[in-house]
Amino acid sequence: MSEFLTIKEASVWASEHLKKDITTSNISYLVSYGKIRKIGDNGSSLIKKDDLEKYYASFYGKREINWKEQLGSDLNWHLSFDYLKESDTTKHIHRLHPYKGKYIPQLVEYFLDNKTDEFKTETYFKKGDIVLDPFCGSGTTLVQANELGINAVGIDVSAFNAQISNAKIFKYNLSDVQLELNIISNKLKQFIANSSNIKFEERLLEELNILNSKYFPSPEFKHWLKDKKVNEYEYAEEKVKMFQPTFDKLVAEFKIQINQKEQKTFLDIWYLQPVRNEIDFVFNLVKQIENPSTKKIVSIILSRTVRTCRATTHADLATLLQPVSNIYYCSKHGKICKPLFSIYSWWERYSKDTVKRLVEFDKLRTNTNQFCLTGDSRSINIFEQLENKFPSFAFLAKEKKINGIFSSPPYVGLIDYHEQHAYAYDLFGFERHDELEIGPLAKKQSKEAQRLYVDGISAVLNNCKQFLIDDYNVFLVSNDKFNLYPTIAKNAGMKIVNQFKRPVLNRTEKDKAAYSEIIFHLKNI
Repeated sequence: MSEFLTIKEASVWASEHLKKDITTSNISYLVSYGKIRKIGDNGSSLIKKDDLEKYYASFYGKREINWKEQLGSDLNWHLSFDYLKESDTTKHIHRLHPYKGKYIPQLVEYFLDNKTDEFKTETYFKKGDIVLDPFCGSGTTLVQANELGINAVGIDVSAFNAQISNAKIFKYNLSDVQLELNIISNKLKQFIANSSNIKFEERLLEELNILNSKYFPSPEFKHWLKDKKVNEYEYAEEKVKMFQPTFDKLVAEFKIQINQKEQKTFLDIWYLQPVRNEIDFVFNLVKQIENPSTKKIVSIILSRTVRTCRATTHADLATLLQPVSNIYYCSKHGKICKPLFSIYSWWERYSKDTVKRLVEFDKLRTNTNQFCLTGDSRSINIFEQLENKFPSFAFLAKEKKINGIFSSPPYVGLIDYHEQHAYAYDLFGFERHDELEIGPLAKKQSKEAQRLYVDGISAVLNNCKQFLIDDYNVFLVSNDKFNLYPTIAKNAGMKIVNQFKRPVLNRTEKDKAAYSEIIFHLKNI
C-alpha cells in the first residue's frame, strides 16, 4: 500500500530522493497542473509517494531535474508551461502568421492577469489599464491584453510587423472576408485549370510515390537507418540521380518553366515561375478588394501562403539556405520530395484556418483598445502618433497614462527582423528600415554590437518612460547571456526589482538543448 504524504513531507522526501532542493512550491505545481493526483480537500491535501516517485522517473520529471542541473536551481519550472499542448500556445489568432522569436501567449497572460496564486503573490496590471510593448513583433502582448480587458499600445520599426499585429486585433465583417476569399479561390482555381502546371505536378507526385514506396518505405526505411543497413545520404543521392531523368522528361513533356528569368529580388530568387505566376494573380485580385479591413486580413493570408511556398526544402523553411528547383532527399520526411509548384492548396488551407481563428477570437475579445504604431521606439512620440491613428484611444492614454511595459526586446545578433519577411516587403511594397533595428543579426555579437545594443534598449526605455505613470512596472523578456540588462536598467534610471528565470521548452524544431530566459522586472528608482 502506498504511503501518503503532505505537501511539506513530499518536499522533504523528494529533496532526499533526488539529493536536490525540492520546495513545497515545486510539489504544489505538480499537483496544480495534474502531474500528480491529490487526495482530499485543499485543507488536507495528500499525495501518494509512489506517484511522486513515478513522476521523477518519467521523461518530464527527468527533464526538469536535468535542466535545473544545467541551468541552475533558480529555474522557475512553473513558468515552463509544460502542461500546454501546441494548440494552446498557438491558440486562435496567435497562429495567424509565422514569426520568429515570439513568446507564448501564456507568459504574457501570467504577468498581465490580475489573479494571484501560490507562485504569484502580487499583481501588476488590472482591467482598464494600458500596457505598452515597444518591440511589438507579431502582437502577442496586444492580443492577450485584449483577452484580459487591458488596453495596449504596440510599437515596431517594421511596417510589416505592425500590419500583422493590427490584423490580429482588428474586428472584421467575417461574411465579407469569406465572400472575398471564395471569389479569389474560385478565380485561382480557374487560372491554374488552364495551365499544364497542375497536370505536371500530379504526374510528378505519382512517379515519386512509386519511387518512395519502393526505396523509402515507411516505417521500414527508418529502421534501415537505425540499424545502419544503409548510409542515409549516399543512398538518397543515388536514388535522386536515378529519378532525375524522369523529372527532366516530365518538365519537357509539360513545357514547365521552373526558374524565373529575373534573379534580382527575393520574389525572383525564392519562388519557382509557376508559383510566382499564381502569387501575382492573387495579389492583383487582393488589390481589387474594396473593404479596407477585408483587404488587410486577406493580404495577411496571402503573405502566410507566400512564405510557405518558397522554393526551399521542408527542413530549411525556417532558415533559408539556398533555392531548390529540383527533386531532393528530405531528411525531415525520410524520402524524395519536390519543391512547390502551386500555391492553391496552401491558399485554401490558410483561408479556412484564418476565418476559423478569427471566429474563435471574437468569442473572447473585450471592448478595449489596442493598436501597433510603426516607428522607432527610441524617439517616437507615442501620444502624438496615436492621435493620428486612433484619436479616441489617444485621449484615454493621455488622460490615464500607460501603466507599464511587457515586451521581449530583440536579442543581440540573432535575427534580422525585416529580412525574415523579405517576401512581404517585395510583394506589398512596404518601406524597410533595417538600419533602425536594435541588435540585428548582421552586426553579430561583438563587444561593439553589445555596446550598441545597450545604448539602443536604454534609449527605448528612456523615451517610453515619459509616457508611463510614476509607479510603473516594466517586464522585459531576454536571454541575457552577456549580462547587459543591469547596465541597461541603470542607464534608464530604473532598478531591477525581480528576475524570473524560466525554461524555454521546444524552442525550435531542431534545438532541444536546455535553454532559459529571464523576465526582468524593473521599476522607477
